[in-house]
Amino acid sequence: MNILITAATSAEAHKLKNQFANDNVILGDYTELPAFMKIIKLPNPASTSYAHEMLTLCLDKGIERVYALQEEEHALLKEADQLFGEYGIELFNTN
Repeated sequence: MNILITAATSAEAHKLKNQFANDNVILGDYTELPAFMKIIKLPNPASTSYAHEMLTLCLDKGIERVYALQEEEHALLKEADQLFGEYGIELFNTN
């Protein structure tokens, strides 16, 4: 299963990643990070098309689950829960 975890620079993201040893976990963040960290660049939640940009990214990467760890990200994605569900993408929040 392909899983995307946001807020990649947080300890919570790495702790959550370790729970999915048998899955392909991708860490992502919208802040600028050095390339060597192997973290994908996510759309900024301040974007008016954030949910659609995230959906496109998920479809391009074959993501089946998204764990949005920042409340702002989760709130915006939750508004598009039905849209993501139509593509078989589950949205989660650990808070």
